Amino acid sequence: MADQNQNIPQFDKSKFNNSPYVKRVPKPWGYEIHWVPEGEPYMGKILHINKDAQVSLQIHDEKKESWYIINGRAKVIWDNNTGELIETELQPGQGYTTQVGQRHRLVGINDCDIVEVSTPEMGTTFRLDDIYNRGDETEEIRKEPNRGWNE
Repeated sequence: MADQNQNIPQFDKSKFNNSPYVKRVPKPWGYEIHWVPEGEPYMGKILHINKDAQVSLQIHDEKKESWYIINGRAKVIWDNNTGELIETELQPGQGYTTQVGQRHRLVGINDCDIVEVSTPEMGTTFRLDDIYNRGDETEEIRKEPNRGWNE
């Protein structure tokens, strides 16, 4: 019997890392838990949004995001296919995706946790409306401990 593993490519095992990773990022509306190390070609987060709090109304010039609510209630205010802002309550068991250039804002109806997966933290997040008076988030600001916001 031929070796079934003969067609498996060789991998650089020196890049294997079995250490856990987590980074907590405070936000004025709650916090983010990043579980994917920086530099990967994707990002994974848990967004904790406090009751009645909201993220900025924003547009990404390079980043796509998808959300899945894991507890609590939240809604997204976002552009439909005619450019009109609409509200959609996130439903348990359903995923939601925003595209590059699509305005969007998440709002906590009550305290909630949302899984967010996305392309890497890249490009600029243009904050069109932000009740916390934060400016746009650029690559440089992402290097700061609180990403442009002081607690």
